[in-house]
Amino acid sequence: MPSLTGIGADTLAPRTRIVHGYERAYRLAGSGPVVLLLHGIGDDSSTWLDLLASLSGEFTVLAPDLLGHGASAKPRADYSVAAYACGMRDLLATLDIDRVSVVGHSLGGGVAMQFAYQFPELCERLVLIGSGGIGASVHPLLRLAAAPGAGLAMPLLGVTPVLSALRGLGSVLRRTGGFGLGPGPAAELDYVVSRYVRLMEPPSRQAFLRTLRSVVDWRGQVVNMLDRCYLTEGIPTMLMWGTRDQVVPVAHAHRAHRAMPGSKLVLFEGAGHFPYRTNPGRFLAILREFLTETPPARHDRAHWRKLLRAGDPKHDSALDGPTVSSGT
Repeated sequence: MPSLTGIGADTLAPRTRIVHGYERAYRLAGSGPVVLLLHGIGDDSSTWLDLLASLSGEFTVLAPDLLGHGASAKPRADYSVAAYACGMRDLLATLDIDRVSVVGHSLGGGVAMQFAYQFPELCERLVLIGSGGIGASVHPLLRLAAAPGAGLAMPLLGVTPVLSALRGLGSVLRRTGGFGLGPGPAAELDYVVSRYVRLMEPPSRQAFLRTLRSVVDWRGQVVNMLDRCYLTEGIPTMLMWGTRDQVVPVAHAHRAHRAMPGSKLVLFEGAGHFPYRTNPGRFLAILREFLTETPPARHDRAHWRKLLRAGDPKHDSALDGPTVSSGT
Protein backbone atom coordinates (compact mmCIF):
# COMPACT_ATOMS: atom_id res chain seq x y z
CA MET A 1 0.00 0.00 0.00
CA PRO A 2 1.21 3.54 -0.63
CA SER A 3 2.29 5.60 2.35
CA LEU A 4 0.10 8.43 3.57
CA THR A 5 2.89 10.88 2.84
CA GLY A 6 2.69 9.79 -0.81
CA ILE A 7 -0.56 11.68 -1.25
CA GLY A 8 0.15 14.39 1.29
CA ALA A 9 -0.81 14.10 4.95
CA ASP A 10 -3.07 17.16 4.74
CA THR A 11 -5.16 15.54 1.99
CA LEU A 12 -6.65 13.03 4.40
CA ALA A 13 -6.91 15.33 7.40
CA PRO A 14 -10.42 15.49 8.88
CA ARG A 15 -12.80 18.13 7.55
CA THR A 16 -16.16 19.11 8.99
CA ARG A 17 -19.69 19.94 7.85
CA ILE A 18 -22.64 21.04 9.95
CA VAL A 19 -25.63 18.75 9.39
CA HIS A 20 -28.82 19.40 11.37
CA GLY A 21 -26.84 21.67 13.67
CA TYR A 22 -24.20 19.06 14.55
CA GLU A 23 -20.61 18.96 13.40
CA ARG A 24 -19.81 15.94 11.25
CA ALA A 25 -16.16 15.07 10.67
CA TYR A 26 -15.06 13.23 7.52
CA ARG A 27 -12.04 12.52 5.34
CA LEU A 28 -12.29 13.00 1.57
CA ALA A 29 -9.73 12.49 -1.18
CA GLY A 30 -9.30 11.42 -4.77
CA SER A 31 -11.54 11.59 -7.82
CA GLY A 32 -13.80 9.29 -9.75
CA PRO A 33 -16.61 7.00 -8.50
CA VAL A 34 -17.32 7.53 -4.81
CA VAL A 35 -16.57 4.91 -2.16
CA LEU A 36 -18.16 5.53 1.26
CA LEU A 37 -16.32 3.81 4.12
CA LEU A 38 -18.15 3.30 7.43
CA HIS A 39 -16.26 2.31 10.57
CA GLY A 40 -17.38 0.18 13.52
CA ILE A 41 -18.55 1.10 17.01
CA GLY A 42 -15.98 2.92 19.12
CA ASP A 43 -13.78 3.47 16.07
CA ASP A 44 -13.44 6.39 13.66
CA SER A 45 -12.41 7.23 10.10
CA SER A 46 -8.69 6.95 10.86
CA THR A 47 -9.09 3.16 10.74
CA TRP A 48 -9.32 3.51 6.93
CA LEU A 49 -6.29 5.79 6.39
CA ASP A 50 -4.15 3.27 4.53
CA LEU A 51 -7.11 2.17 2.41
CA LEU A 52 -7.99 5.80 1.65
CA ALA A 53 -4.45 6.44 0.48
CA SER A 54 -4.47 3.32 -1.70
CA LEU A 55 -7.82 3.94 -3.39
CA SER A 56 -7.68 7.71 -3.87
CA GLY A 57 -5.83 7.40 -7.16
CA GLU A 58 -8.84 5.70 -8.77
CA PHE A 59 -11.81 6.69 -6.65
CA THR A 60 -13.23 9.48 -4.58
CA VAL A 61 -12.94 8.08 -1.07
CA LEU A 62 -15.14 9.40 1.73
CA ALA A 63 -14.76 8.22 5.32
CA PRO A 64 -16.93 9.97 7.92
CA ASP A 65 -16.71 9.79 11.69
CA LEU A 66 -20.19 8.54 12.58
CA LEU A 67 -22.13 10.80 14.93
CA GLY A 68 -20.90 10.20 18.48
CA HIS A 69 -17.51 8.97 17.23
CA GLY A 70 -14.12 10.49 16.53
CA ALA A 71 -14.22 14.22 15.88
CA SER A 72 -17.95 14.31 15.13
CA ALA A 73 -20.39 15.82 17.63
CA LYS A 74 -21.63 13.65 20.50
CA PRO A 75 -25.09 14.98 21.29
CA ARG A 76 -27.93 13.36 23.17
CA ALA A 77 -29.55 12.03 20.01
CA ASP A 78 -30.81 9.04 18.04
CA TYR A 79 -27.98 6.55 17.48
CA SER A 80 -29.96 3.82 15.74
CA VAL A 81 -28.73 2.29 12.47
CA ALA A 82 -31.67 3.94 10.69
CA ALA A 83 -30.63 7.36 12.03
CA TYR A 84 -27.03 6.72 10.98
CA ALA A 85 -28.20 5.79 7.47
CA CYS A 86 -30.19 9.02 7.25
CA GLY A 87 -27.15 10.93 8.47
CA MET A 88 -25.07 9.45 5.67
CA ARG A 89 -27.69 10.43 3.08
CA ASP A 90 -27.71 13.99 4.39
CA LEU A 91 -23.91 14.26 4.55
CA LEU A 92 -23.71 13.06 0.93
CA ALA A 93 -26.26 15.71 -0.06
CA THR A 94 -24.19 18.49 1.52
CA LEU A 95 -21.16 17.23 -0.42
CA ASP A 96 -23.09 17.06 -3.74
CA ILE A 97 -22.56 13.28 -3.96
CA ASP A 98 -25.40 11.40 -5.62
CA ARG A 99 -24.31 7.75 -5.64
CA VAL A 100 -21.79 5.64 -3.73
CA SER A 101 -20.38 2.19 -3.29
CA VAL A 102 -20.75 1.71 0.46
CA VAL A 103 -18.27 -0.32 2.51
CA GLY A 104 -19.09 -1.00 6.15
CA HIS A 105 -17.25 -2.73 8.99
CA SER A 106 -19.03 -4.16 12.06
CA LEU A 107 -21.59 -1.53 13.15
CA GLY A 108 -20.75 0.28 9.91
CA GLY A 109 -21.81 -2.84 8.03
CA GLY A 110 -25.21 -2.69 9.69
CA VAL A 111 -25.45 0.99 8.75
CA ALA A 112 -24.39 0.13 5.19
CA MET A 113 -27.15 -2.48 4.89
CA GLN A 114 -29.70 -0.05 6.29
CA PHE A 115 -28.47 2.63 3.88
CA ALA A 116 -28.92 0.26 0.92
CA TYR A 117 -32.39 -0.65 2.18
CA GLN A 118 -33.58 2.91 2.88
CA PHE A 119 -31.90 4.59 -0.09
CA PRO A 120 -31.34 1.98 -2.83
CA GLU A 121 -31.24 4.72 -5.47
CA LEU A 122 -28.01 6.00 -3.86
CA CYS A 123 -26.25 2.63 -3.58
CA GLU A 124 -24.13 1.29 -6.44
CA ARG A 125 -22.42 -1.56 -4.55
CA LEU A 126 -22.42 -2.99 -1.04
CA VAL A 127 -19.42 -4.41 0.84
CA LEU A 128 -19.87 -5.83 4.35
CA ILE A 129 -16.87 -6.62 6.59
CA GLY A 130 -17.53 -8.57 9.79
CA SER A 131 -20.90 -6.87 9.73
CA GLY A 132 -23.48 -6.56 12.45
CA GLY A 133 -27.17 -6.92 11.69
CA ILE A 134 -27.23 -10.56 10.53
CA GLY A 135 -28.14 -12.45 13.70
CA ALA A 136 -28.13 -12.34 17.48
CA SER A 137 -24.66 -13.75 18.22
CA VAL A 138 -22.09 -11.20 19.34
CA HIS A 139 -19.10 -11.19 21.68
CA PRO A 140 -20.10 -11.60 25.36
CA LEU A 141 -18.16 -8.49 26.36
CA LEU A 142 -20.40 -6.35 24.15
CA ARG A 143 -23.46 -7.88 25.81
CA LEU A 144 -21.92 -7.04 29.17
CA ALA A 145 -21.16 -3.47 28.10
CA ALA A 146 -24.79 -3.03 27.05
CA ALA A 147 -26.05 -3.99 30.51
CA PRO A 148 -27.42 -1.36 32.92
CA GLY A 149 -24.67 0.22 35.01
CA ALA A 150 -21.84 -0.84 32.71
CA GLY A 151 -21.02 2.80 31.98
CA LEU A 152 -19.90 3.30 35.58
CA ALA A 153 -16.92 0.98 35.08
CA MET A 154 -15.84 2.28 31.67
CA PRO A 155 -13.70 5.20 32.93
CA LEU A 156 -11.40 2.59 34.47
CA LEU A 157 -10.35 1.51 30.96
CA GLY A 158 -7.99 4.46 30.74
CA VAL A 159 -6.13 3.74 33.99
CA THR A 160 -2.65 2.37 33.29
CA PRO A 161 -2.86 -0.68 35.62
CA VAL A 162 -6.21 -1.63 34.09
CA LEU A 163 -4.82 -1.29 30.56
CA SER A 164 -1.91 -3.55 31.48
CA ALA A 165 -4.29 -6.06 33.05
CA LEU A 166 -6.52 -6.04 29.94
CA ARG A 167 -3.60 -6.78 27.67
CA GLY A 168 -2.41 -9.55 29.98
CA LEU A 169 -5.91 -11.00 30.21
CA GLY A 170 -6.24 -10.80 26.45
CA SER A 171 -3.08 -12.86 26.05
CA VAL A 172 -4.47 -15.55 28.36
CA LEU A 173 -7.87 -15.54 26.68
CA ARG A 174 -6.34 -15.92 23.24
CA ARG A 175 -4.44 -18.99 24.41
CA THR A 176 -7.35 -20.57 26.26
CA GLY A 177 -10.25 -19.45 24.12
CA GLY A 178 -11.89 -17.89 27.17
CA PHE A 179 -14.78 -15.48 26.52
CA GLY A 180 -14.76 -16.71 22.93
CA LEU A 181 -11.73 -14.66 21.91
CA GLY A 182 -9.87 -17.70 20.68
CA PRO A 183 -6.36 -17.50 19.22
CA GLY A 184 -5.89 -14.31 17.29
CA PRO A 185 -3.45 -11.51 16.52
CA ALA A 186 -2.31 -9.60 19.61
CA ALA A 187 -2.33 -6.42 17.55
CA GLU A 188 -6.11 -6.68 17.21
CA LEU A 189 -6.68 -6.53 20.96
CA ASP A 190 -4.18 -3.68 21.30
CA TYR A 191 -6.01 -1.76 18.58
CA VAL A 192 -9.40 -2.25 20.24
CA VAL A 193 -8.06 -1.22 23.65
CA SER A 194 -6.48 1.91 22.16
CA ARG A 195 -9.87 2.89 20.74
CA TYR A 196 -11.88 2.19 23.86
CA VAL A 197 -9.58 4.28 26.06
CA ARG A 198 -11.54 7.23 24.64
CA LEU A 199 -14.51 6.10 26.68
CA MET A 200 -12.95 7.84 29.68
CA GLU A 201 -14.45 11.04 28.27
CA PRO A 202 -18.12 11.34 29.33
CA PRO A 203 -19.50 12.53 25.93
CA SER A 204 -17.78 9.69 24.09
CA ARG A 205 -18.88 7.16 26.70
CA GLN A 206 -22.52 8.24 26.58
CA ALA A 207 -22.58 8.22 22.78
CA PHE A 208 -20.98 4.76 22.76
CA LEU A 209 -23.53 3.38 25.21
CA ARG A 210 -26.48 4.86 23.32
CA THR A 211 -25.15 3.39 20.09
CA LEU A 212 -24.41 -0.02 21.60
CA ARG A 213 -27.77 -0.29 23.35
CA SER A 214 -29.58 0.52 20.13
CA VAL A 215 -28.15 -2.65 18.57
CA VAL A 216 -27.20 -5.00 21.45
CA ASP A 217 -28.82 -6.15 24.70
CA TRP A 218 -28.01 -8.96 27.17
CA ARG A 219 -29.26 -11.55 24.65
CA GLY A 220 -27.13 -10.26 21.76
CA GLN A 221 -27.84 -8.21 18.67
CA VAL A 222 -31.35 -6.81 18.45
CA VAL A 223 -31.17 -5.56 14.86
CA ASN A 224 -31.56 -8.05 12.04
CA MET A 225 -31.60 -7.28 8.32
CA LEU A 226 -31.98 -10.89 7.19
CA ASP A 227 -35.68 -10.45 6.49
CA ARG A 228 -34.81 -7.78 3.90
CA CYS A 229 -31.62 -9.21 2.44
CA TYR A 230 -33.51 -10.37 -0.65
CA LEU A 231 -33.84 -6.68 -1.60
CA THR A 232 -30.12 -6.62 -2.42
CA GLU A 233 -30.99 -8.44 -5.64
CA GLY A 234 -29.46 -6.32 -8.38
CA ILE A 235 -26.99 -4.59 -6.03
CA PRO A 236 -23.48 -6.06 -6.39
CA THR A 237 -22.72 -7.30 -2.88
CA MET A 238 -19.57 -8.72 -1.31
CA LEU A 239 -19.06 -10.13 2.19
CA MET A 240 -15.54 -10.13 3.68
CA TRP A 241 -14.96 -11.97 6.96
CA GLY A 242 -12.19 -13.31 9.16
CA THR A 243 -12.59 -17.01 9.91
CA ARG A 244 -11.65 -16.32 13.54
CA ASP A 245 -13.90 -13.34 14.02
CA GLN A 246 -15.17 -13.74 17.58
CA VAL A 247 -17.05 -10.43 17.68
CA VAL A 248 -19.41 -11.35 14.85
CA PRO A 249 -18.94 -15.06 14.07
CA VAL A 250 -18.19 -16.18 10.54
CA ALA A 251 -21.44 -18.19 10.57
CA HIS A 252 -23.15 -14.83 10.05
CA ALA A 253 -21.25 -14.41 6.79
CA HIS A 254 -22.50 -17.72 5.46
CA ARG A 255 -26.05 -16.90 6.52
CA ALA A 256 -25.95 -13.50 4.82
CA HIS A 257 -24.40 -15.03 1.70
CA ARG A 258 -27.34 -17.43 1.42
CA ALA A 259 -29.84 -14.61 1.98
CA MET A 260 -28.32 -12.11 -0.49
CA PRO A 261 -28.94 -13.11 -4.12
CA GLY A 262 -25.76 -13.15 -6.19
CA SER A 263 -23.51 -12.05 -3.32
CA LYS A 264 -19.83 -12.91 -3.19
CA LEU A 265 -18.24 -14.28 0.00
CA VAL A 266 -14.52 -13.85 0.70
CA LEU A 267 -13.00 -15.40 3.82
CA PHE A 268 -9.69 -14.39 5.41
CA GLU A 269 -8.26 -17.51 6.97
CA GLY A 270 -7.00 -16.92 10.51
CA ALA A 271 -8.09 -13.28 10.59
CA GLY A 272 -10.25 -11.86 13.35
CA HIS A 273 -12.68 -8.95 13.30
CA PHE A 274 -10.39 -6.63 11.30
CA PRO A 275 -9.36 -8.47 8.10
CA TYR A 276 -8.53 -5.17 6.39
CA ARG A 277 -5.86 -4.63 9.05
CA THR A 278 -4.71 -8.25 9.33
CA ASN A 279 -4.14 -8.74 5.60
CA PRO A 280 -4.30 -5.28 4.01
CA GLY A 281 -2.66 -6.23 0.70
CA ARG A 282 -5.11 -9.01 -0.09
CA PHE A 283 -8.03 -6.96 1.19
CA LEU A 284 -7.15 -4.03 -1.05
CA ALA A 285 -6.70 -6.22 -4.13
CA ILE A 286 -10.06 -7.94 -3.65
CA LEU A 287 -11.90 -4.70 -2.91
CA ARG A 288 -10.34 -2.87 -5.86
CA GLU A 289 -11.25 -5.70 -8.24
CA PHE A 290 -14.84 -5.70 -6.97
CA LEU A 291 -15.18 -1.93 -7.34
CA THR A 292 -13.74 -1.85 -10.85
CA GLU A 293 -15.16 -5.03 -12.39
CA THR A 294 -18.75 -5.10 -11.14
CA PRO A 295 -21.21 -2.78 -12.91
CA PRO A 296 -22.92 -0.29 -10.58
CA ALA A 297 -26.51 -0.96 -9.61
CA ARG A 298 -29.25 1.17 -11.11
CA HIS A 299 -32.34 1.32 -8.96
CA ASP A 300 -35.47 0.05 -10.71
CA ARG A 301 -38.57 1.14 -8.79
CA ALA A 302 -40.83 -1.32 -10.61
CA HIS A 303 -38.52 -4.22 -9.80
CA TRP A 304 -38.25 -3.03 -6.17
CA ARG A 305 -42.04 -3.04 -5.83
CA LYS A 306 -42.20 -6.51 -7.36
CA LEU A 307 -39.65 -7.83 -4.86
CA LEU A 308 -41.50 -6.29 -1.94
CA ARG A 309 -44.83 -7.76 -3.02
CA ALA A 310 -43.32 -11.21 -3.48
CA GLY A 311 -41.41 -11.11 -0.19
CA ASP A 312 -38.83 -13.69 0.81
CA PRO A 313 -40.16 -16.67 2.77
CA LYS A 314 -36.74 -18.35 2.83
CA HIS A 315 -34.86 -16.03 5.23
CA ASP A 316 -33.46 -17.93 8.24
CA SER A 317 -33.23 -15.29 10.98
CA ALA A 318 -34.94 -17.72 13.34
CA LEU A 319 -31.83 -19.90 13.29
CA ASP A 320 -29.97 -17.41 15.46
CA GLY A 321 -32.57 -16.73 18.12
CA PRO A 322 -35.07 -13.92 18.61
CA THR A 323 -34.27 -10.59 17.05
CA VAL A 324 -36.02 -7.29 16.42
CA SER A 325 -36.31 -5.85 12.93
CA SER A 326 -34.64 -2.51 12.17
CA GLY A 327 -37.34 -1.38 9.75
CA THR A 328 -38.49 2.22 9.88
